[in-house]
Amino acid sequence: MPLDSDTLEQLVDTVGRFVRERCIPLEEQVAEQDKVPDDLIEEMKGLGLFGLTVPEEYGGLGLNTEEESRVVIELGHAAPAFRSVCGTNIGIGSQGLINAGTEEQKRKYLPGVASGEIITSFGLTEPEAGSDAAGLKTQARRDGNHWILNGTKRYITNANVAHLLTVMARTNPAKGGSGISAFLIERGTPGLRFGKPEKKMGQQGAHICDVIFEDCKVPAVQMLGGEAGEGQGFRSAMKTLDRGRIHVAALCVGMAERIVEESLKYAAERKQFGQPIANFQLIQAMLADSQTEAYAMKTMVMDAARRRDAGEDTAMLASCAKLFCSEALGRIADRGVQIHGGAGYIRSYAVERFYRDVRIVRLYEGTSQIQQIIIAREMMRGQKA
Repeated sequence: MPLDSDTLEQLVDTVGRFVRERCIPLEEQVAEQDKVPDDLIEEMKGLGLFGLTVPEEYGGLGLNTEEESRVVIELGHAAPAFRSVCGTNIGIGSQGLINAGTEEQKRKYLPGVASGEIITSFGLTEPEAGSDAAGLKTQARRDGNHWILNGTKRYITNANVAHLLTVMARTNPAKGGSGISAFLIERGTPGLRFGKPEKKMGQQGAHICDVIFEDCKVPAVQMLGGEAGEGQGFRSAMKTLDRGRIHVAALCVGMAERIVEESLKYAAERKQFGQPIANFQLIQAMLADSQTEAYAMKTMVMDAARRRDAGEDTAMLASCAKLFCSEALGRIADRGVQIHGGAGYIRSYAVERFYRDVRIVRLYEGTSQIQQIIIAREMMRGQKA
């Protein structure tokens, strides 16, 4: 059920102030130390950020897609590492459980997810299976009241700190996507271990690592959806990614708005030939193009979110929004560096960090090329209908 307008506005305003007053001043520290401070994470828990999309009956705020998008845009105004702290709990790390979990599974985990005491992660990508999600190699074989998992997941966000992972594994090797099931795997499960966090181009403070299963013994009751969940993992993952793509697109909007703000501020202050460079038409053209794209991005996100909340099939719209927003953000970040000139290549300026940080969003939740395939497929499906 949507929040009343006053409550939503108060939430958005509170998150916005938290970002401006607490997160942005810590950006350089987080980049240098590759860690979001523990006290800030506790503040995020207190604000309810870990449970934005968890239904109210399980202790969350139960935001719909539009409401979630508005909050995520605010979070996107700071370095994306801050959003990443709670991002898996809001999105792909919890949505499978919310959409397909049994009532017992929901009651066991969702209150902790909402409070932030349980950090979630989502294990789909593998060394040889990313865009081709149906081609994953991780195997699960039944052994009495357990499933035995073997395989490796790669580039898994928050896995190094996760208490609960939703993991896709092949339970029927003879089948394609319909032979994949999802499992809820707790940290400490025998046979589960984690690789070292990877050193990345950007987004310091947000961590990814390998997740390795070596005869990992998972109780059968931990299959997502119970016994009825066998063979439903791929479908669950794709449904989760639809909302996740709108979430990422909303994040892109927030980052775009921040880069435009930083670029305009610099252009107004930096002087060349005796006047602010903002007076020069070629600088104005770059600012105008970035502002136009940021506006288009936000419009697409809000339209897709509202239509999803209205019950429409938004598989194509989610991919359209994610594709356009992530690609446009790359252009906006590039212009931001250009407007800053040499200063844009210096780490003490936010646009340098954002230039590196934003590159990953064209890969998140399916690469731009995968989004193009989904969009074209949905177009052709509509043509046949």
